[in-house]
Order: sequence, then structure tokens, then C-alpha cells
Amino acid sequence: MKSTGDLQLLKRINRSALLRLIRSHPDLSRARLAAHSGLTKSTVSALVRELIDTHWLSEASAPVAAPGLGRPSTPLNINCDKRVLMGIEIAVETVCLVCVTLDGSIRLETTLALTDRSPASACRQMADAAFAMYRQLEANNWLLTGVGVCLPGAVNEDLGIVLLAPNLRWRDVAFLEMVCDAFQKAGLPPVPVHLQNDADAAALSEYEFGSHASEDPLIFINCDVGVGAGVVLNDRLYTGNAGTAGEVGHTILQVDGPLCTCGRNGCAETFIGMRALAQPTGVQRGGRYLGIMMQNLDAIFNPRVLVLGGRSCVEYPELTSVAQDTLHTYARQAGLVAPQVRAARYGLQAAAMGAAALVLHRYLRPLIRNSQELIN
Repeated sequence: MKSTGDLQLLKRINRSALLRLIRSHPDLSRARLAAHSGLTKSTVSALVRELIDTHWLSEASAPVAAPGLGRPSTPLNINCDKRVLMGIEIAVETVCLVCVTLDGSIRLETTLALTDRSPASACRQMADAAFAMYRQLEANNWLLTGVGVCLPGAVNEDLGIVLLAPNLRWRDVAFLEMVCDAFQKAGLPPVPVHLQNDADAAALSEYEFGSHASEDPLIFINCDVGVGAGVVLNDRLYTGNAGTAGEVGHTILQVDGPLCTCGRNGCAETFIGMRALAQPTGVQRGGRYLGIMMQNLDAIFNPRVLVLGGRSCVEYPELTSVAQDTLHTYARQAGLVAPQVRAARYGLQAAAMGAAALVLHRYLRPLIRNSQELIN
């Protein structure tokens, strides 16, 4: 006999399977959902009714005639009118908040100067801003589904710990617990909260709100004060054993090179980070090193697409052009084709959008251990 927990998990798996099918194939009917998913028609009917009642799905107001002599069917789609996802980026100098629909359309947004970089102060400022935004959601009768928080550092999402954020000067900070406590004190409702690295989150903004599997594997390179990469591989965010995968800013590009904020010498950040780019000839040199790093990532992951984002790419357009030239030169030398390279879809909001996408990413994959148990 199955336990209640087993049945609840099975229900969540089936529910997420239907949502992912409809996201990939809009306008599916209940009958076609049953055929594609392998679930019984009665199971699909019950789950669809629940997903409609909880505002995950919407159905057309009138049935649509089916091909041939079949009965008219009612198309189903993701409901983008009710549920919203909140994403928050804590950067070195700013706090950026967005509220977006389930398809990534922005409903609310704000960016504030970070007044104090200490974890406790940053947490309080973020919570106050999040509550102010939540009040606007209430006024518009929107339903907050969850909150994602990201920042520039190595994060163990399972434990909710910031392992190392050199540019914020944080190390081994149990930040998720602080965030949840601050949200409760500020007055936010008890929704799932997730914590992740900013580049990892930004990768999800491209993947979850983009074309999904057609761009898997996908790597997002975030160039700002620091440099990081987020990797989507086999439909999952790849974060490594302890959550530090993608810390490309601290890969060594030059033995005995310049001293980095992490304490090592010759890290990529010392050539590609904002401080290095501000130096004379810094952009040309940084572009070449960025191209080398892109070539290395291509050799390791063989991605379909490399996405370049972050403040450096916006303020120094030459950085990306030099990097792409360098990447293509290496590819030609080896007789290979370089992966597609493009700019971030959401510009400077990529990380905050990705933090919102993180909520959806975890909800749609219930077998992945989450920072908090999901509800509804």
C-alpha cells in the first residue's frame, strides 16, 4: 500500500508533466494530453481541473472543432493572467526586483541602490522592497507563486548557503534562512523561496522563458564586477557537487597573473571583470580572454548556444565582438564550427528574471531537491 507522501509525489510529478507538455505544445486538449503523457483520461481530467482551479492553466471559452469527425475539443494553455513569479537580484551595488507572469512577461519592476553590503542589511532592504511589491500584486489581484533570490557568488542551493561571494565579501552565510525570516517579518505570504548564483539564474531566464530544449545545452556568461557562468544541461540547471559549478571568473587563465579578490592569481576576473576593463587597453585584452574562456567552455560542454550578458557587455560592446572573433579563430584552427553566440534576452534584468524563472524551474521538476517544499 502506498503512503500518502508517495501518492502526493506521484500527483506532483503527473501535474508537472502536464504543465510542461502544455508549455511546449500550446492548445492541447485533454484527450491529446492523455495521449502524449500516457496518463489515463480520468487522471488527466482531474489534474487539469485542479490546475485550472489553482490558476496554472486556462481553457478556451469555446470548444474548437477537431480534425475529421471527432468531437470539438477545448484547448488548454498556461494561465498568464493570475500567477506571478518574483525574482530578486542582489548585485554589488544594486537590488533589482521583478514580478513576471508564467511566460516571462514583466508585470512589476524596480531597481534600488544597495545601501549596505552586509548580509543582514541587504536581507532587510530586499525584504522591505519585496513586501512593497507584494502589496502592488495584491492590489491587482495577482497571486504570488514563489520568490527566487540570486547574487554574485557560489551558492549551495540545497543548504541555502552562500559559500563565497568575494565582491560582496560574504563567506559561508546561511542566507536562505535569513531571507525566509526577513520575508516573514516583512509580511510576505508563506510561498516557496529559492536561492541561487546570479549567472545560474540568468541561464534559466534564457531557458525557461525561451525555446527550452532547442537550446540545450545552454551556457550564460555573466560579465560584471565578477564573471560567472550558468549551465543548463539535459533540461537541468547544472550546479555541480556543492553548487560551485560555473565559477568561471575564478578559473586560472594566467599562471602567476594579477591578484584576484578570491586570493588567487591569474583568475579570469582579473582580465574580464569591470575593474580590469576600465584600464587602458583593458577591453581588447578582456575580449581576447573572454573568447579564450568561451572556447574552453565549448570544448568542455559543446553547447548549442552561448549567451553573453551583464553590465560589461552593455557598457563595452567591443568586448563581445573581440570575444566572438577570438572564439571563431580558435574554431577555424581546429576545423570546427563555433557555437551560436547571442546577447542576453533580458539585458541587465537577466539575473532577476532568472531568479523568477528558478521558481518555475524547480516547480516543474519535483524530483529535484528544492530549497523549500513547494505548495499549490
